[in-house]
Amino acid sequence: MKKYEIDMCNGPLLKQIIIFAVPLMLSGILQLLFNAADIVVVGRFSGSDSLAAVGATSSLINLLVNLFIGISVGANVLFGRFCGAQDEKNASETVHTAICIAIYGGILMIFVGILLARPMLELMGTPENVISLSTIYMRIYFLGMPGFMIYNFGAALLRAVGDTRRPLYFLTVAGIINVIGNLILVVGFNLGVAGVAISTTVSQYISGFFVLRCMYQDDGVLKIHRDRLHFHKDKLIKMLKIGLPAGLQGMIFNISNVLIQSSINSFGSIIIAGNTAASNIEGFVYTAMNAVYQTSLSFTSQNMGAKNYKRVDQILIRCLGFVSIVGLVLGIGAYLSGNILLSIYSTDPQVIAAGILRLSIVCSSYFLCGMMDVIVGSLRGMGYSIMPMIVSLTGACLFRVIWIFTIFAIDHSLFVLYISYPISWILTFIVHFICYLKVRKTAFELR
Repeated sequence: MKKYEIDMCNGPLLKQIIIFAVPLMLSGILQLLFNAADIVVVGRFSGSDSLAAVGATSSLINLLVNLFIGISVGANVLFGRFCGAQDEKNASETVHTAICIAIYGGILMIFVGILLARPMLELMGTPENVISLSTIYMRIYFLGMPGFMIYNFGAALLRAVGDTRRPLYFLTVAGIINVIGNLILVVGFNLGVAGVAISTTVSQYISGFFVLRCMYQDDGVLKIHRDRLHFHKDKLIKMLKIGLPAGLQGMIFNISNVLIQSSINSFGSIIIAGNTAASNIEGFVYTAMNAVYQTSLSFTSQNMGAKNYKRVDQILIRCLGFVSIVGLVLGIGAYLSGNILLSIYSTDPQVIAAGILRLSIVCSSYFLCGMMDVIVGSLRGMGYSIMPMIVSLTGACLFRVIWIFTIFAIDHSLFVLYISYPISWILTFIVHFICYLKVRKTAFELR
């Protein structure tokens, strides 16, 4: 094993899971700091309208990019399986196909973001006093999509061989530059939302550059050869088979989030600002738990390739325990520290009160979401992607949409809107667990 890689198929499992997951958590937190820096700077120096303008774009941005993020999951699983089976030829072809998807997908998303920003923000019912600022932010943000895609696909491939440290180093550099850029462009040049969008775009290209440079210099299966950068049809099909359901799930999940954001928009800019700040705090809890989801995905796919089937159950058990501890400690801790944390984003007492309400319901029960995602990671690592997609869309997404048009329509309150989250997580977790018990034997026999 190289010094940055982890042997996922042998050795003490819990120790390896922690060593793999912690740098991944820190990487996710740094990525969130890009957005946090944007929100804190505009909230402090450009006012509540600018804060609401940036926050109103988050669900829409996630909706547009989640299809490709899902495909990167497919790249992770496929590459990990070939690495576990020590199939270097197919592993290399997977790498080159994944990077091609990242490059061409990133270019495509530039045009999608620029053309659809204003129309989609209007469909979401974004208030008139923030929609123009939101449009500016989104259009500049999407200029950085090629860098964003290259980093995420490259990091997914690095994770598949157990390397979670180098993506952390790359994001550290990009994050520092992003924060410095925010201060210079917003505080120094008074560019507002345009300034934070420019800083974020530059940081995305920096992180993408470092990932590409790392892979060009690699001397193993991760090495990129310019003359081999083309699509391998069989790898593309397998990648899409695993990744498209994950991406579609993310997209449709965000449709429900867009509906929820639209419902929040109906309460006015103060509530939007409070919800934005609280959501950003929750993002740090979620990304820590999501690192455990990605851990279960990567460890399961490699052990399936190596035919270490007994280890697959052990991975799930340890990851469920780990994600529960992380979610409870960080989620409840964020709620208890809510006043202090929210005051970083805004000093308006009404904004802080609105944020506290969301933290008390959503953030304190977030560990349920983490448990739900870990089982999804195990199922996808075993090669099942359509099943968890259907279960997640029914148990969480569809449930929330029905909730908005029935229960929330009857009782138009923020409490009723937010409580739909933990209820949907509990229902979906139960069904996912039943599915895992039913498919595990079949998955092992098929291999």
